[in-house]
Amino acid sequence: MNQTSIFSSQIRPPGVVAAEVTRLGNSKSRPLVRPLALLAALVLTGCGKPAPAHDASASAPPLPSVKAQVVTVRAEQIPSVTEITGTVRPVQRATIAAKVMGVIEELPVTLGQRVGAGDLLVKISAAEISARLAQAQSQLNAARRDFERERALLEKGASTADMVKGLEDRFAAAQAMVREAEVMLGYVTLRAPFDGIVARKLAQAGDLAAPGTPLLEIEGVSGFQIEVGLPDSVAAGLAVGSQLAVNVPAAALTFPGTLAEISSAADPAARTVPAKITVPAGTRVQSGQFARVQVPGVPVRALLAPASAVTEVGQLERVFVAGADNRAVLRLVKTAARRDERVEILSGLDDGERVVIAPVPGLREGQPLDIRP
Repeated sequence: MNQTSIFSSQIRPPGVVAAEVTRLGNSKSRPLVRPLALLAALVLTGCGKPAPAHDASASAPPLPSVKAQVVTVRAEQIPSVTEITGTVRPVQRATIAAKVMGVIEELPVTLGQRVGAGDLLVKISAAEISARLAQAQSQLNAARRDFERERALLEKGASTADMVKGLEDRFAAAQAMVREAEVMLGYVTLRAPFDGIVARKLAQAGDLAAPGTPLLEIEGVSGFQIEVGLPDSVAAGLAVGSQLAVNVPAAALTFPGTLAEISSAADPAARTVPAKITVPAGTRVQSGQFARVQVPGVPVRALLAPASAVTEVGQLERVFVAGADNRAVLRLVKTAARRDERVEILSGLDDGERVVIAPVPGLREGQPLDIRP
């Protein structure tokens, strides 16, 4: 048998192929032995049956069923809420500033000190005002003497009515000068306009006080309010007396506030409308605290689900949905604001689907659910 007959023949059983390989090895064509042996081995390998694949799923045990409670999520019309930040401010507050120039002689109050109405806050040394008062008082005394003398002479016929009238006018002018000096002298002592607390202290004893320069800030303790800038898009739907929910995180307080004041003009730079919200009496807040105010808007359609149905794994939020065959189906969702015991679902769920409430730890995709009422 030559090489051509081997390639053209049908595939033989392994014993026959081996015999032919041996016979060819004993022939004179020894260079063909190794290639033919390799070919025979390949033919034998290709004719073998493939081994059956191992089915891992067939050997895995079935997942046990778990007890679960489900609720059907529905889309509802809910009021939209806009959250606005504000600042707690006292109803009464005043900036104490000087009206005359002089060196601060006394400043007996400290930062945070409680003061009563009329208590001395600042005393300014202004000797020129005292000298002006003394000069005006001297001129008043002289004008009074002249006026009284001429009036007595007029009664005796020794003076004229015009002379008496001129001295009377000079006496009135001297009185006005004295009153002016007394008022100016009163500006050297600054007193508390109401009961409150020293909130800021901007000067010290020995500093030079100039007219209009703030020295202290006094804040009242009898009432507080929230100052906010309402967006002009929501301010139009509000009126004085509206009730708004207020949250002060630093004091861990949430309370209803009453809209007490709202401006009729918007800030052209910020596009906001200044407003003030009254804090209920007795609420323990402090001046300057950060506050959040919730302003209701136009109702919107939203999908709400129980908050206990949403679990977190890292930064992912997920829920388990009961499928048509009552098997758990894992869904990744995106949530928004919480509303009481429910949470708004932005994506991941559809209206009418059943979600598992408080899923048991270890619940897996495809696991049977034993739904209980």
